[in-house]
Amino acid sequence: MRLVCLTENTSICDTVAAEHGLSLYIEVNGRTLLFDMGQSSLFAENAVSLDVDLAAVDTAILSHGHYDHGGGLATFLTLNDQAPVYLSRYAFEKHFNGEKYIGLNPALAENNRLHFTDGVYALGDGLTLYANALQVGTLAHGSAGLTAETDGVRRDDDYRHEQYLLIEEHGKRVLISGCSHRGILEITTHFHPDILIGGFHLSKLTAEQAVSEYAAPLNALNTDFYTCHCTGTTQYDALSAVMPRLSYLAGGQQLIV
Repeated sequence: MRLVCLTENTSICDTVAAEHGLSLYIEVNGRTLLFDMGQSSLFAENAVSLDVDLAAVDTAILSHGHYDHGGGLATFLTLNDQAPVYLSRYAFEKHFNGEKYIGLNPALAENNRLHFTDGVYALGDGLTLYANALQVGTLAHGSAGLTAETDGVRRDDDYRHEQYLLIEEHGKRVLISGCSHRGILEITTHFHPDILIGGFHLSKLTAEQAVSEYAAPLNALNTDFYTCHCTGTTQYDALSAVMPRLSYLAGGQQLIV
């Protein structure tokens, strides 16, 4: 499997710009995938610099309904005229951080390229989506101030719009998670992947909290972690000092796993 980070909060080179968001390009089992599209068209601009042909992507996946992962959806639909986009059936609910709207562009909800998921969805070739797959974990720190609105009623976000991609290749299990809102420890324990790639959603914790609550239990699991985005760089620095199987994934970086 080959993975290229098209955009992330940080970058490893001058030719790849950074923004608060995430977009990953994946080649695996003869397939070409786009997992998330960042918050703007920047992922597409970076793709040119990284020699990634977005028009040739055969499958796109949106991890959840927040702007920093789906803000580039319209750009992708314009650049690529054939790939289906898989997203949770709850992705177009209204999402907020305080009073700031952080959801998707509602004008895109009726696009016929969108395929809405709920539960387990097999994509073939060792690729499986898990939408609304597990309950919010006790260490997920609740909604962390994020809310969702359904039929005019605002509530704490339960992240039912979140989904994960499990890739099985050559006996190896790789899980891709956008932000792991439902708890990185709970998600890893549930899926038991050999490798997990994605954000840990710890940026609102102090570095000391991140280490005290997560380092030991994550170290006890037989998983290699590549984290990014909403983990927070301060939290990552503290965790990496005590987690030998933890690495950072920045914009412009390539992984062969």
